[in-house]
Order: sequence, then C-alpha cells, then structure tokens
Amino acid sequence: MIDRYSRPEMARIWTLENRFRAWLDVELAVCEAWHRLGVIGADDMRVIREKADFDVDRILEIEQETRHDVIAFLTAVEEKVGPSARFIHLGCTSSDIVDTANGLLLAQAGELILKGFERLLSTLETLAFANKGRLCMGRTHGIHAEPTSFGLKMAGFHAEFQRHVARFRDGLESVRVGKISGAVGTYAMLDPRVEAIACEILGLSVDPISTQVIQRDRHAHFFTSLALAAGGVERLCVELRHLQRTEVLEAEEGFAKGQKGSSAMPHKKNPISAENMTGLSRLIRTNSLAAMENMALWHERDISHSSVERVIMPDSTILMDYVLHRLSGLLSNLRVIPENMDRNLAGSYGLYYSQRVLLALVESGMARQEAYVMVQRCAMQSWETRKPFPDMVRADADIAARLAPSVLDELFDPGYYLRHENMIFERVFGRS
Repeated sequence: MIDRYSRPEMARIWTLENRFRAWLDVELAVCEAWHRLGVIGADDMRVIREKADFDVDRILEIEQETRHDVIAFLTAVEEKVGPSARFIHLGCTSSDIVDTANGLLLAQAGELILKGFERLLSTLETLAFANKGRLCMGRTHGIHAEPTSFGLKMAGFHAEFQRHVARFRDGLESVRVGKISGAVGTYAMLDPRVEAIACEILGLSVDPISTQVIQRDRHAHFFTSLALAAGGVERLCVELRHLQRTEVLEAEEGFAKGQKGSSAMPHKKNPISAENMTGLSRLIRTNSLAAMENMALWHERDISHSSVERVIMPDSTILMDYVLHRLSGLLSNLRVIPENMDRNLAGSYGLYYSQRVLLALVESGMARQEAYVMVQRCAMQSWETRKPFPDMVRADADIAARLAPSVLDELFDPGYYLRHENMIFERVFGRS
C-alpha cells in the first residue's frame, strides 16, 4: 500500500529479512545470557553463534504447515544449527522474542525519523532567517489582522517542531524496551538475570513488569507522538496551500521543468506536495487511534493487537519518514514572493493600523469603547469606499482633536509591527 512512500533506509527495516534478523538477535542475546549464567556450555554456544541463521523462504514454507510464524522461524533456525539448537528459545514464549524485537525495529525506525526531524528543523531555521523582517499580512479567520513577517511564520513552525521532536523522543524511549519474562511475565521458566543480560546486549531497557507482552500504552505513546507531529505537518501544509491561492500567492511550491499541473488546464500550478502531505498526515493520525485501541488486551494478553501492529508499525514510520523529508524538500525549493506580500498588505487599505489608533486614543484619555466606535467608523468607511484608512483617520475631526498630525504619522509606520522580532527569534533559536 505504501511502497511508493518508502525511502530505502526505512523500507529495509520492515523487510521480512530484517524482521527475522531482529528475532534472531533476540534469541542469540538470550542464549548469551544463559551461557554467562552457566546453563549453555562453551561448545554449544560456539555452535549457536557460528550456525544460527535462517532462510526467509524456508520460514514461509514451514509456516504454511505450522500456521505459527515464530515456530516456523525456530524450526528453520534449528535446521541450520543442529542439536545445539535445543538451547535456543529456552524458557521463552513467542512474545518475549517478538515484543523485544519490535523494540529493536521501532528504535531503528525512530532514529531515522529523528534525522528527518533534524533536517526539517534546519530547513525551517534557514527559511526563517532568510525572511526575517519580510513584512507580510497576518490573518485571523482568513481575514487581514495585523502585519507579521514571513520569518516569524517559519520561526513559529520551527518552535512547534521542536516540541514534536521532544515528544517523539519520549515516545521512542517508551518502546525502546525488551521483555524476557515468560508466558505470563512471572519468569517461572526463566532467570530474571537472563532478561537483564539480554536487554543490555541488545541496547534496550528492561520493562519493569510485563505480562506475556509489553503493555501497549508504550506503543500508543510512540504512535500518538507521531500523530501530533503529523498534525504539525498538516498545519504547515495548510498554511502553504492558502499562501499559494491565486488571490494570495505569497509563496509557491517549486515547479520543475516539464511538470504538469492539470490534464485539462495547461496553466495550472497546484500545491500538490502540500496537499499530498495533508492527506498522509491524516493517515498517520488515524493509525494512532488503532494503537490506542490496542491497549486493552484480555488478561495477560490476547492477539488482537498483533495484526494491527503488522500494519501500523511499518506504515506510520515509513509515512512519517517520507513526509518529513518531502516537507523539507518543499520548503527548500519554496518560492517566496515579496511583491505579492506588499500587494496584499496594501489590499486592505491600511486597516491593520486600527488597533494602534485605538490605543493612542485610549492613551489620550478617551474611554476605550468610545474610541473603539470612533475608529471602527473610519475603518468601515475605508473598507466601503476603498480609500486608505490613514486618510480617513486624518480627516476625522474627532480624532484630529485628540491626536496631532505628528502622532498620527508615527502610528502609520509598518515597521512598528516587527519591533520585537529579534526578541522572538532569540527565544526560538537562541540567536537573532
């Protein structure tokens, strides 16, 4: 379903070969633990180290008969190892291997996703500083509000993705755990030291208490952190889509030579990357719901979570990896159009100065609501007659009686709106 979105490094993690390799790594770590505890002798351990391997096609062939993937895997490994294989899987249940291996696989995938976050943050930082001071219209409800800068827009997204990274790191640590605790988590057929040694070998933390499985709130944490980040991706993409609307056109996705926008209309240049990532973000968020549904298993475990995770583990990590890198590429090639920003600033006739005039009247001693009515009157006249708001204010006798021409001149300075831009950049980036 998602082959077209698989970047090679991430796709490799979720191949059957790598999945079974992770299982084998866990089995070997458990054997090493038993060996250190004196249960597996040196000769048998040497044979296991040298011969333990598998053939994917053979596993799948055996599974056709056993209808059990872990048993098929173990059988295929035993065929390679010989008599010493009797020590492989000693005291373990299938979930000891699968859940611990999933910790390894999710950790591998998570490290790649972190690289994608790092690239995106770097791209946003570059774009923010390149457009620092680039005045543009800020909008609330889609309507002109007050000016901001395009640099501040990008700085805001950078700050958000810093939070997404922090949440994802926490989610990643939640699943970077293993369990080798047996059929219902009591270590009845195991020594707890086996778990500690094996997890140390694998670079995983020990789940302090497990049943037959690692509790799925850990996995829900991982996938909901991806879902929140996907929400951030969609928020940024929606912003870019709005900015590319013909009537706005303050930014535009890169358009390659030979690219086509429409089968019917040769003039079209559509925000297809942002739209595509908007859709994929929704899918990542949907998968997080399935992860939360997986938390409520029967007693010490059932298998209802397994089929879900076979889909959402590869799909969500592959999609997030793809989306982060595609978004970085979009932003790196984004065409920012300053002349249209200037045009749009002028498009509401300077109405964005209304709050400055309001506050100046209040500071002059006028009651706020009285001042509000006075300024709103000028604003509505400006909008209806399409005449500059500053001219309407200057021509208003009531306002002129309160505010001198020199004061009004100072009020109508667009640079005023960015007077704290350096401070905000310092907060976000540690430099301005």
